[in-house]
Amino acid sequence: MSDIEIGIADRVATVTINRPQQRNAMTLAMWREMARLFGRLSADAQVRGIILTGAGADFSTGADIAEFDQVRGDARQAEAYEVAVDACSDAIQAARQPTIAALHGYCLGGANHMAMACDFRVADASARIGIPAARLSIVYGVRSTQRLLALVGLPAAKRLLFGAERIDAEEAFRLGLVDRVGAEAGIEARALAATMAENAPLSIAGAKAILNGLAMGTGSLDLGHAEALIAEAADSRDYREGRDAFAQKRKPAFRGC
Repeated sequence: MSDIEIGIADRVATVTINRPQQRNAMTLAMWREMARLFGRLSADAQVRGIILTGAGADFSTGADIAEFDQVRGDARQAEAYEVAVDACSDAIQAARQPTIAALHGYCLGGANHMAMACDFRVADASARIGIPAARLSIVYGVRSTQRLLALVGLPAAKRLLFGAERIDAEEAFRLGLVDRVGAEAGIEARALAATMAENAPLSIAGAKAILNGLAMGTGSLDLGHAEALIAEAADSRDYREGRDAFAQKRKPAFRGC
């Protein structure tokens, strides 16, 4: 049984962190594997949406601190470790499809980084979200802090980082850290993914790249890449299909090309 499992149904992939006995804590190897898996899913034209969740009672408690003596014991190792964590979250953010984190139980530290890299976060009443870095004398990484700031604003970001508190789903929703709160996070995530899976993949990929680039601050948006995405969509079969379906008052059949 793998520490990270993937299932695909109805054009939506579900990536499950699968270490429930360890509250789905992420090892260094898992950060690296997650980056590889999201890169693979991003390139799969048959996948129209990706849900990230955890097995058992929790989403994830973040980094597996039990292995820190071996993999994050000094500044050199800490730098390499942060590179792996950032590569994981960058791969999640870079996925061409809509990505949704389904949060239940604990979502802490680095797990919150993965969730924030997703396009959307849905949670149920069991969710407890926090960034305990200040309790470990760890400075939260630049990329993760950028994402936090973009989502919740400066005062709330300082509150979460300085206070290291755990907040519930309703408070996370009020701050903007969570987009939806429902009875069961997985059901909410699947409903949201199903809705977006019907729409044009090239439109979503283009809008996602532009919005993420703008949100991450000056210099993060590659204008040439953005213009290429716009041109790709404008020349696509899907663009013609969308126009034809609109004119014919029917549901479009998008293929991502």
